[in-house]
Amino acid sequence: MEAQSIFLYLLLFFLSLHFVFTTLKRRLSPANIRWLIRLLHLPIKSSVSTAVLARKNVSEFLDSSIKQENKEEEADFDFRTYMISKAETINRALDEAIPLIEPLNIHKAMRYAVLAGGKRVRPILCLAACELVCGEERLAIQAACAVEMIHTMSLIKDDLPCMDNDDLRRGKPTTHKVFGESVAILSGGALLALAFEHLTEANVSSKKMVRAVKELARSIGTKGLVAGQAMDLSSEGLDQNEVGLKDLEFIHVHKTGSLLEASAVIGAVIGGGSEEEIERVRSFARCIGLLFQVVDDILDETKSSEELGKTAGKDQIVGKLTYPKVIGLEKSKEFVKKLKRDAREHLQGFDSDKVKPLIALTNFIANRNN
Repeated sequence: MEAQSIFLYLLLFFLSLHFVFTTLKRRLSPANIRWLIRLLHLPIKSSVSTAVLARKNVSEFLDSSIKQENKEEEADFDFRTYMISKAETINRALDEAIPLIEPLNIHKAMRYAVLAGGKRVRPILCLAACELVCGEERLAIQAACAVEMIHTMSLIKDDLPCMDNDDLRRGKPTTHKVFGESVAILSGGALLALAFEHLTEANVSSKKMVRAVKELARSIGTKGLVAGQAMDLSSEGLDQNEVGLKDLEFIHVHKTGSLLEASAVIGAVIGGGSEEEIERVRSFARCIGLLFQVVDDILDETKSSEELGKTAGKDQIVGKLTYPKVIGLEKSKEFVKKLKRDAREHLQGFDSDKVKPLIALTNFIANRNN
């Protein structure tokens, strides 16, 4: 009898809590709802499962690295632990930032795309750049989430039938395959809007915030991601003689590199870096942005869909411009080595301990297998 009473009391308590939260949800803004969820420690998705997901995906990324170089300089830095720890922090923050509220189908699609996995390279780069200039990680968490939301938005749009027409992303069906094209488009737009809303919740000065917003906006518009995507689409099927290395570099610097660059620069801005430090971080990020895409081009030709977690060989089928297509596979591999050297040079002069995560990240991007 006593057990039944306890059960009934608990049931009434949870029903009351649900009623209060549902009532408040109708009256509060999304930003206030996220705050309430954090306050009550009631994430929609288990923080344990979120942490496990982060650990699994980042571990797979780290395991994908081929022969590592400069082992002696990385012997005193545990890159694996660093990456997993940062990814878990970011995934928990993303989980809280996108609660399962009305409209339910849109938020389900947003969460599906964002929490489906991923290496979290851009947000981790944002946090590392903030700490590089002696800033605190907590100040850059919102910015790190914002760049990941925008990156995910770009993947949703990139996978659509009218763009790259892909069925697989991060080893799972693409968002439009699961939720339909209209919901995918709306969820991408919602992620874009939420990214800027979330960024402005960071506890930094208005001067830093204005600059961060400007950097992020520029990285995804006609001076950044959109310009690269437009050129990429218009170059499909063109004869190799009709396009050159400059066209290819333009595509990669804008389509992939611009958001990576913004991620690092925003981190350095929020961290309080000087103008000189911010520009050196920008130069470093430009190198690894291009490095990331050149390696992607190489992997697209040399790896399977199972290894990549997305459709392999598709660039070649649709006639996209890639580095192996323009300069050949071996020269592309040499270019990877050059970009890696250049990236490291831009980090000279910073604190030797604080550059270790960025040097290690550069090496892993260059040596990855997926």
